[in-house]
Amino acid sequence: MGKLRHLPALLLLCCALVVSARAEEALPRAPAEAELTLLRESLEKTARDLLRWACTQTMIQRDEKGRVKTQAVVRYDPSKPYPEQWTPISVDGNPPAPKDLRKYRRWGERAQRRAENPESDTRPTLGEAMNVAAARVVAVDAATLTFNVPLRKDRNERFPPEKFEVLVRLRRETGALENIAVQLRAAFRTRLVVKVKSGEGTLNFASVDPTHPPTLVDLRGDASASIFFVSVGGEYELTRTDFKYVRPYHERFEVQIGPMRAIDF
Repeated sequence: MGKLRHLPALLLLCCALVVSARAEEALPRAPAEAELTLLRESLEKTARDLLRWACTQTMIQRDEKGRVKTQAVVRYDPSKPYPEQWTPISVDGNPPAPKDLRKYRRWGERAQRRAENPESDTRPTLGEAMNVAAARVVAVDAATLTFNVPLRKDRNERFPPEKFEVLVRLRRETGALENIAVQLRAAFRTRLVVKVKSGEGTLNFASVDPTHPPTLVDLRGDASASIFFVSVGGEYELTRTDFKYVRPYHERFEVQIGPMRAIDF
């Protein structure tokens, strides 16, 4: 009898292990309706609010050997008229030169043209290319829920869906967007002369104000390609700080910008 008294506990342990193994085997799986709604709403809320945050952006570009090529600190304020939205603070450690002021003014002017005539810009952003309805759950733990989100095939030369994998991670308790990771699965050729050989990017999101959805706080990306058989590549880093919630300038004229367009790298 002494040996048998431990049998119920052993049976419970075995059952728990079997259930756990079956749960692991079930992934990836189709999301429940509530999970898919959580994913869609989380992405849309964060994307919509991205255009409402003024912030200071530190942008660093490195070459294929990791050496810094350029470094710029820029203040972005979407509440200002488009040509004034990007204000360089320093470029490569120096005060901005007239050419730098002209460069960032052109950034705002291009954004204005895209906002006023969205059909003129046919290149999709990462957010626009996502096929959220076809997402699959690929990882679940106590704190997070991770989806594999395929990319659309139509009008998407930038992100061929068979070449890229996109993973989106949410907080399970709140549904808050935490991370988007993009990985190139296989090399591909674009515009006939450029062969993209490797690349990845990761976008991290965090809450900077509990009354608003999380926003982008940093971005990392790297790529390797060959142009006319000459290898090029490097890394890109972007860090956003000193946030201020503002009313976007385009709202004064009732210009509608697709919210998912804001998610990109």
